[in-house]
Amino acid sequence: MAQRDEVIRYANELLEVERFPEYGRPGLQVVGADEVSKVACGVSASLELFERAAAAGAQLVLVHHGIFWRNEPLWIDRRQRRRLEALFAADLNLAAYHLALDAHSELGNNALLARALGVEPEGAFGSVGLGGTLSEPATVDTLAARIRETVGGREPVVYAHGPELVTRVAICSGAAASDLILAAHEGYELFLTGEPGEPSLHTSRELGIHFVAAGHYATETLGVQALARHLAERFGLDWEFLPVESPV
Repeated sequence: MAQRDEVIRYANELLEVERFPEYGRPGLQVVGADEVSKVACGVSASLELFERAAAAGAQLVLVHHGIFWRNEPLWIDRRQRRRLEALFAADLNLAAYHLALDAHSELGNNALLARALGVEPEGAFGSVGLGGTLSEPATVDTLAARIRETVGGREPVVYAHGPELVTRVAICSGAAASDLILAAHEGYELFLTGEPGEPSLHTSRELGIHFVAAGHYATETLGVQALARHLAERFGLDWEFLPVESPV
């Protein structure tokens, strides 16, 4: 058992949330029970996730995509009302970590994707991504297979217009297709993100860089699990990942 505020304070400091200009409030978004013994985590806030977290006996729901966003209407519609009712009824806390969880050097989505793919980080790429070098050069087919395995078997979108062997890879999970141009100009041979953009095929072909989109949801399952596991170990809590699949 741990105090909610202590857990949230630690997570905020660990992820350095103040470094990132966010689209929604990082950290605690909805207040529930004062004490936490179990954390349930998922990629995106949803009624289904909250109901499953309550059934699992959690006191804290940890997500990557939270319930409040600055680009959404500032009113409580049917969707938000039902979500809040589910949280209140179960006395659930909701905490969300978005860009800070993408960017973290150990627990972040991009760092974990790089580790799984055998990419040695060289430094930051874009605003929250990272770039690095493969321990051994590989073909795009080999890398696509590794990516498929890393994201749970989902077939990635692959535009194979780069060199025969890849040595440098840039990664930015989620919706970062527009960074493909930056990746090409910085000398990367493959760019991995979640969602493709409509211009991505032509950009890949014309700039001679491989583009791989492995799913917004699928590329962002790793960080929230790593953070939940870390908090559980730090504070002696139980934790559980609750997948709510999205085709995007």
